[in-house]
Amino acid sequence: MTLSWFQIARLGLVQAALGAIVVLTTSTLNRLMVVELALPAVLPGLLVALHYGIQLTRPQWGFRSDTGGNRTRWIIGGMVILALGGFGAACGVVLLQSSYWAGLALSILAYALIGLGVGASGTSLLALLASGTAPHRRAAAATITWLMMIFGIAMTAGVVGSLLHPYSPALLLKIVGAVSLTVCAVTVLAVWGIEARVTVQPEPEALPFREGLAEIWAEPRARAFTIFVFLSMTAYFMQELILEPFAGLVFGLTPGQTTSLSGMQNGGTFLGMLLVGIVATGLKRGALRTWVIAGCLGSCAALCLISLIGTLGIAALLSPLVITLGFFNGMFAVAAIGSMMALAGEGRTRREGTRMGLWGAAQAVAAGFGGLTGAALVDLMRLAQIGDAQAFGTVFTIEAALFIAAALMAMRIMSRAPAHPYAVAGE
Repeated sequence: MTLSWFQIARLGLVQAALGAIVVLTTSTLNRLMVVELALPAVLPGLLVALHYGIQLTRPQWGFRSDTGGNRTRWIIGGMVILALGGFGAACGVVLLQSSYWAGLALSILAYALIGLGVGASGTSLLALLASGTAPHRRAAAATITWLMMIFGIAMTAGVVGSLLHPYSPALLLKIVGAVSLTVCAVTVLAVWGIEARVTVQPEPEALPFREGLAEIWAEPRARAFTIFVFLSMTAYFMQELILEPFAGLVFGLTPGQTTSLSGMQNGGTFLGMLLVGIVATGLKRGALRTWVIAGCLGSCAALCLISLIGTLGIAALLSPLVITLGFFNGMFAVAAIGSMMALAGEGRTRREGTRMGLWGAAQAVAAGFGGLTGAALVDLMRLAQIGDAQAFGTVFTIEAALFIAAALMAMRIMSRAPAHPYAVAGE
C-alpha cells in the first residue's frame, strides 16, 4: 500500500508548518534587526547562515530515518524543536533592544534549534514521501507538498504582517507564540498513523553513516544533481535577507508592510509552482530543463528591474516586481523539487532519506552562503558610503548573473526529452 492523495495532502500540511516558522525568522525578525534595531545586515545573515549550516546534518537525519524504522518520531520531534527555536528567536530580538549580548546569545541558541528542527523534521518528511509514494505520483506529490509549503509561508507572512501593526515587542511574542503552538498541533494531526499504513517502511539496518553516504555520492546522477542544487540555490536565496530591509530603507515601508511584501513574493512563488504543476505534471507539457531555464531567466529579469526601480525611486512598481520574482522563482523551484523527488527513489534501495538529506544539505549550505553573502555585500557597500539603493541593487544584479549561470548548467546536465518532465540527466 502506498500513500493516497489525501495522505500526501496531509503530509503537505507539515511542509506548510515548516514554512510558517522559517518565514518569520528570515523575513520579519530579520527586518526588525536591520531596520528597527539598526543592526548591520550581516548579523541576521550570520544567524540564518548558522541555522542553514547546522542543516549539514540533514544527510545523517535522512540516514537515521532510512535505517531506524520510524520516520514519524523524527518529523514530530523536529517540529517541536523548530517551534521552540522560532519562539526563542523572537525573544532574542526583543532582548537585543535592552541587552545586546544576552539577546545575541539567545538568538544563537534559537537559530541552532531552528536548524536542527528543520533538518530532522523536513528530511524525514521528504523521505517518507519519497519512499511511500508510488513512482508515477512522486512528481505530483512534490508539487502538492511544496505548493502547500509556499501557501503556508505566504499566508503566515500576510497574516502576521497585518496583525503586527502597530509593532510592539509584546505583540511580536504573542503572535510568534501562537504560530509555534499551531504548527506543532498541525504536525501531530497531519502525520499521526500514516507511516503505519505504508508498507514500504524502512526496517532497522546496521550500517555506518559514512559508508551509506559514500554509496550515494558514488552515484553519478546523485552527485551531479547535488552540484546543480548548490549553484541554483545560491542564486535563489541571495536576496532572502535583504529584500525586506531594501523595501524599508529605500522605500520607507513599515515592518507590517515589508512582511506583507514577503507574503506577496511567496504568493507569486505559489502561482509559479501551480502553473508548472498543472502544465508539466497534469498536462505533461514541457521538459524539466525548459521550466528551470525559464524560471532562472525570468528571475534574472525581475531582479534587474527591482534594482532599477530602487535607483529611480519608483515605489509603485515594487510589489508587482516582487510578485513577478516570486512567480519565476516558483517555476524554477518546483521543477528542481520534482527532480529531487523522482531521483530519490532511484539507485540503491532504502536510501531515499540519505539522498534527500544530501540534497537538502547542499540547499542549506547554498542558502546560508547566498543569504550571508548578500547581506555582507550590502553592509560593505554601505560602510563605503555607497547609497542604499545602489548597494542593494548591486547585490540584486549579482544574483541575476548567478541565475544565468544556473540556467546554463541546467542546459548542460538536464534532459531535453519532454516525455518525463522530471527527468534529470544527460540521458
